[in-house]
Amino acid sequence: MSSHSNNQKSSKVISYMKTIKSILASSSVLLFIACGGKNQQQQAPAQQAPSLKVSTLEKQDITLFDSYSTNIQGVQNVEIWPKVSGFVQHIYVEEGQKVTKGQLLFKLETQTLSQDAEAAKAAVNVAQVEVDKLVPLVEKNIISEVQLETAKAQLQQAKSNYSSIAANIGYSNIVSPVNGYIGEIPYKVGALVSSTMGNPLTVVSDISGIRAYFSMNEKQLLKMKSQMTGNGSTASSENAPEVELEMINGETYPQKGKIAMVNNIINPTTGSVTLRADFDNPNLLLSSGSTGTIKVPSTYEDVFVIPQFATVDLQGTKMVYIVNDDNTVKTVPLTITAQTNKEFIVKNGLENGSTIVTEGVSKLKDGQTINPVKQ
Repeated sequence: MSSHSNNQKSSKVISYMKTIKSILASSSVLLFIACGGKNQQQQAPAQQAPSLKVSTLEKQDITLFDSYSTNIQGVQNVEIWPKVSGFVQHIYVEEGQKVTKGQLLFKLETQTLSQDAEAAKAAVNVAQVEVDKLVPLVEKNIISEVQLETAKAQLQQAKSNYSSIAANIGYSNIVSPVNGYIGEIPYKVGALVSSTMGNPLTVVSDISGIRAYFSMNEKQLLKMKSQMTGNGSTASSENAPEVELEMINGETYPQKGKIAMVNNIINPTTGSVTLRADFDNPNLLLSSGSTGTIKVPSTYEDVFVIPQFATVDLQGTKMVYIVNDDNTVKTVPLTITAQTNKEFIVKNGLENGSTIVTEGVSKLKDGQTINPVKQ
């Protein structure tokens, strides 16, 4: 019995020791996991600063253009109208032909006028005979001088009537009043024409130079005048900038023009004013009646040109991120002088040589560190 009791005690001791070992083993595993997890957290790398493109600011001069639709006319566009009624007897020119001042263009039929002229000439002769007959009678006091004066008045009236008819005959020969080019000729030989018809006989256009008419509003006019007076000069057409003409095909006309007229009376209905720019047309490339676009330059000196994609909007204020020496960033507000479709023109508020962020600005915050990548 004593031996059996001892065996039981030994079994309990062995079982107890196994339990202790199991507990110690579990504790070791938990301790290892806890220590290992802590070490892994300590060894996790810090978040890296983003690599973003940056650009260094440098002042520069830039010229921008304001565009205005324009209607082009020749130096002179003269409508040719008949002064007397009649049938077109001869046409001496062709459409598009170059003509000179005084060149005969049309001749109207004058048969009826010629008959009237002959009758008027005969009336002059009759009146002259009457005067010649009365002169000696007055000198001999046979008749009163009043009768002679009456005859002289009738003679003068007859001469005036004849001169008027002769002038009308002269008007039947229609000549060009200017140098230029013949336009459309709507009336052909045999057509009855008069000064009251709907269209002129033709139009003679002088396109050795052209005049481009365009309009701008009051604000745009004030801007242009401010630039014209920037050097202390008077805001007149003499001091207006040279302008460019973009033709209807999108190409720029090779000759630059000059603003020759500024109407300083603002139209109260439209709020705009009319201007005229003159261009030489030596190769006759431009035609009267054409359309195009006038481009008026505005030059800005010592300014910064900031890409619009490099800015952020904060409560209506445009801002850029400046990179500090320690690669942290901060926002700086912009005072915008002008802008293009893709850029802002800034005069003040930035320093020459400053570096701005030009990529990913929408996700940046003040004080954030970046890895700047120079462009």
